[in-house]
Amino acid sequence: MSVEWQPVRQSRTHELVLSSIEERVFAGELKAGDRLPPERELAPVLGVSRSALREALRVLETIGVLVAQPGRGADAGARIVRNPDDALGRLLRLHFALGSYSLQDVLEARIVLERSSFEAAAGHASSEDLDEAEELVRGMAEPGVGVGAFNDLDTRFHVLIARSSGNALTSTLTSAVRESVRPLILRALEGVEDWPATARALNAQHRALLTLVREGRGAEAADLVEQHIRGLHGTLVDDPFGP
Repeated sequence: MSVEWQPVRQSRTHELVLSSIEERVFAGELKAGDRLPPERELAPVLGVSRSALREALRVLETIGVLVAQPGRGADAGARIVRNPDDALGRLLRLHFALGSYSLQDVLEARIVLERSSFEAAAGHASSEDLDEAEELVRGMAEPGVGVGAFNDLDTRFHVLIARSSGNALTSTLTSAVRESVRPLILRALEGVEDWPATARALNAQHRALLTLVREGRGAEAADLVEQHIRGLHGTLVDDPFGP
């Protein structure tokens, strides 16, 4: 009987390097804070060119699990880190721009995540986190605060509450989802007819949310944050070019 041969899958060299590093992370041999050997040592051990190794390291840096320090000395080289927030935000923002997810998808995801984080924060937030949130709310209430500064403070407020919920993954996902629509929210805010009145109304909700979290009224905070998100983000769903 003749054998029917099938083409074998060929992996690019840098993908093999990625697989090798991933295997060592999964096995616990590489942990956050560990430093990889210099390229001149690691490339021959893996049996690859230094260019292939660099390509693999760039991929790992992009997805937020490695940071490369150029130069010489004890701090030079590539080090394993835990930095998923920026990487996930960048990835989600690109997929959103490419049409992988609709504004409605992002809206509903935000609501699920932030309802959960505000309710949990009401029982877990530390006094330090709440004091920091107070400073952000105070900053958004400053007379003459511009749209860009307000949007930055607003983002930090929501991400801080998610972080104070005690769930690191919820915090990371909240940050990524919020970052994915930051440009659209900024554009919407820039298009409002009466910015000072809009800022006051939004920040009144921020103030009320913070009060509910401080008082441990998690269910009410969850309901209010949904109302808060649907108010502005919902207008983006109705009109993606902003009000």
